[in-house]
Amino acid sequence: MDTPKPHTAARMAGIAPFHVMDILARAQALEAAGRDIIHLEIGEPDFATPAPIVEAGVAALRAGHTHYTGALGLPTLREAIAGFYATRWQVTVDPARVIVTPGASGALLLALGLLAGPGDEVLMADPGYPCNRHFTRFCDARAVSVPVDAGSGFQFTLESIERHATPATRAVLIASPANPTGTSISSDELARIHDWCAAKGVALIVDEIYLALTYDGSEHTAARWDDVFVVNSFSKYFQMTGWRLGWLTAPAWAMPNLERLAQNLFLAAPTPAQYAALAAFSPTTLDELEARKAELRDRRDFLLPALRQRGFAIPIQPHGAFYLYADCSAHTDDSFHFARALLEQAGVAVTPGLDFGQHQPQRYLRIAYTQTLPRLVEAIARIDDFLAG
Repeated sequence: MDTPKPHTAARMAGIAPFHVMDILARAQALEAAGRDIIHLEIGEPDFATPAPIVEAGVAALRAGHTHYTGALGLPTLREAIAGFYATRWQVTVDPARVIVTPGASGALLLALGLLAGPGDEVLMADPGYPCNRHFTRFCDARAVSVPVDAGSGFQFTLESIERHATPATRAVLIASPANPTGTSISSDELARIHDWCAAKGVALIVDEIYLALTYDGSEHTAARWDDVFVVNSFSKYFQMTGWRLGWLTAPAWAMPNLERLAQNLFLAAPTPAQYAALAAFSPTTLDELEARKAELRDRRDFLLPALRQRGFAIPIQPHGAFYLYADCSAHTDDSFHFARALLEQAGVAVTPGLDFGQHQPQRYLRIAYTQTLPRLVEAIARIDDFLAG
């Protein structure tokens, strides 16, 4: 007789798996069998962490910096982050309003843990990064997915927020540049939304983990207002994905509760990673990061027209990040099966739109330009053969 299993929380029913991880697992199995796979599915830069950051991390380990820091992070790192806002974006942020977190995920979990609970609603764009809605569900709140399309640049407008807001709306979550579309919200529209949120007593959370990877237009941070929750990360622009380090800037009134949450949820961000990140803001490191950013832009500028020429509709040129959200409906009515076939037959791994929401996911693929230009050229050649077959 089978022994009974422990009860599983009801929230698990609302937390879907990452389909991209299934694609990745199959891609890795094909590689193990000797196939050459071009990975355009994972949202991670192919560059190694810059050497000055690595060396600072090694030095921290050798110096014995392996104990906990305070829950809010190293004071020197919080000051360095505030300094980055001043020099990069000409915005004054009090270091006392900066929390260093285990990745941007830790920052978002803190913000939602503070703001959202049973019966509460958080508005977010669809398509959007899936963990946003899953974190909301984890807090027993409801993620309200608002369909966005090319007409609004795949971003919120104030009018779309007003149509979906209810008395239960506690927060609006915006990503700019966004995953999976790479598009940004305009400074003016963000200001309109900020003013509406402030007037309604609704929290505004802005995910800016790709902000420093903006290729077109100005980089404008929501941290110019001191009543906004701004999520950022060392993963993308600084290329420290595996170091698991991010940060949150928050209103002063929220800091005591956020510190209490951090103490209980994760104690503190990884100490060696925090010391390593101090080197992320050095002129040498920033010069290298800007050169890599230029290379990412070159990749976008090759891949975008190449895909359009092959019938993939990308109506909005992405402003930043390293993704193309491509409409593949000229070739298929099922992007998931298209992605699986492209992997099996052509050895090119991409992510189906199903991971990013319920608004026409079968039409879209997310294609990450996180491989070198020669590999992207090869990917296009393989796609040609696949479409011809």
